[in-house]
Order: sequence, then C-alpha cells, then structure tokens
Amino acid sequence: MMFESSQFDSTPSFVSSQTADPSPSAAKIRDAQPMHPVTVKQIVGASSSDDDKSNFLIDGISVYNVKLVGMVFDKTTRVTDVSFVIDDGTGRIGCTRWVNDAQDTQELEELTDGIYVRVHGYLKSFKGKRQIVVYAIRPVKDYNEIANHFIECAHAHSSNTRLQKNGSATLASSAATTPSNGQQAVSSSQVSQEYNLDGMGIIDKMVLDYLHLPTSIKQEQGISQNEIAQKLKISQEKIAEAMRSLEAQGEVYSTIDEFHYKSVKA
Repeated sequence: MMFESSQFDSTPSFVSSQTADPSPSAAKIRDAQPMHPVTVKQIVGASSSDDDKSNFLIDGISVYNVKLVGMVFDKTTRVTDVSFVIDDGTGRIGCTRWVNDAQDTQELEELTDGIYVRVHGYLKSFKGKRQIVVYAIRPVKDYNEIANHFIECAHAHSSNTRLQKNGSATLASSAATTPSNGQQAVSSSQVSQEYNLDGMGIIDKMVLDYLHLPTSIKQEQGISQNEIAQKLKISQEKIAEAMRSLEAQGEVYSTIDEFHYKSVKA
C-alpha cells in the first residue's frame, strides 16, 4: 500500500482562522513548519531540541506542528478558550483551542466528551507540562481514519529512524507522501505492536473508551452492542468481535443479556 497525502489530510469541517493563536509571531512560526503525525506516547517521550527551545525531537527529527487522532475528555469552556484532553490509546495530553469570534464558539460546540477528533496544532511546554495548542479540529466520521493515522505514525517513525541510522538529516515527509524509493508502507499488524495499548486492538480500545464514558457508566443495564456500533460507526460484526475479545481479557461483562455490556472498571 502506497501513501498519498489525500488519504489522511482531507479538509477539516471546521478550521480556525489565521488568528486562532493570540500571538501573530506564533502563527508565523507555525505556518513555516511541516506537519508531523504523532501519538501521545511519542510527544511524552520527545526530547527538547538544542537549537530551538520551542521545538521537540521525535525520532531525531525537530517537531513543532503535529496532528493527532483520539477521543475527547474533560472539555472545559471559558470565555477566551476551550481546553480538553485527547486520549489516543497510548496516553493522554492536554489541548487548548483559542476562541476569537462567534464562529469559533459555534464550531467548538460540536466538541463533546466521548467523540473522536483529529486535531492539528503545535507543541508547547508550560511549567514543564507538554500540551497542544490546537488551530484546526474536526470530528472523525469514519473509524478507518483512526487506523490510518496510526499507520501514518508508524510509517513516519520507520522512515525517520531509518534516516537517522543512515546518518541523513533529511526530513521524512510528514504528510505521508509516497517514498521516492517505492518502499511499501508499514502494515497495520506492525502498527499494533508499538501503538496499541497493552496489545489491545484499536476497535477494542474504542469500545472500552465508550463504556468508560460517564453516560455509559450510569446505565445500570449496560450498553447494547447496537448502540456502540451506531455511535462509533463500526459494523455490529466488528463490535461483537471486540466484545468477545474484551470479555476474554476480563475487561467487560454481559449484563441483562448477551448483547449488553459494562466495563469491569466502570
């Protein structure tokens, strides 16, 4: 499978203006930097760039702009900004989206706890804690986009680490463009070894995250497979397979019948 940038970078359904960040200088720096697909685990493990304190090193590459896919938690709305946490299965990171006008406010109303989103933003460290200042965000409509993002991350990781081993400082394409040597991209099975949570499959993690939502926990009778399939836009067959896997791992249990489940930890 070859990578094309259009596979991953469709136009966001709501994107901030050029003034999304209060600092004009930050916007100029942002626009001059390439975009990197990353996971939270990579951000947490990144080291500071020696030549630029605003950048971080991931796989030996200086990173400023990042794109991330994950589930929203702990949304907090204030007058000037909205903060929330993104959980992508490898960890959690805080995010901030500045609000400049009524359109921004309306767009961010779509942002609710428990939905999957794609965010574009830049990395920032404040009081020793890393976060993402978001300037573009949109809901994920197709769960395949989540798997694609992890494949893209693995491809970039493989390309960049290979370049470092070869002693090259050339930046691997962060937009997941086709490698010039025609090499095939990393397979989804390879992705699961590094980027899945404790060996848990992507769909399993999505289902478990949904069962951990406050609204799901309140349902004493459990959540039906049909509801989860509709909310996550995944086939009932795949949801049933995920439930069997989670039940075998001791993560969930059935309640009123074999089609309703609750998380063991909820």
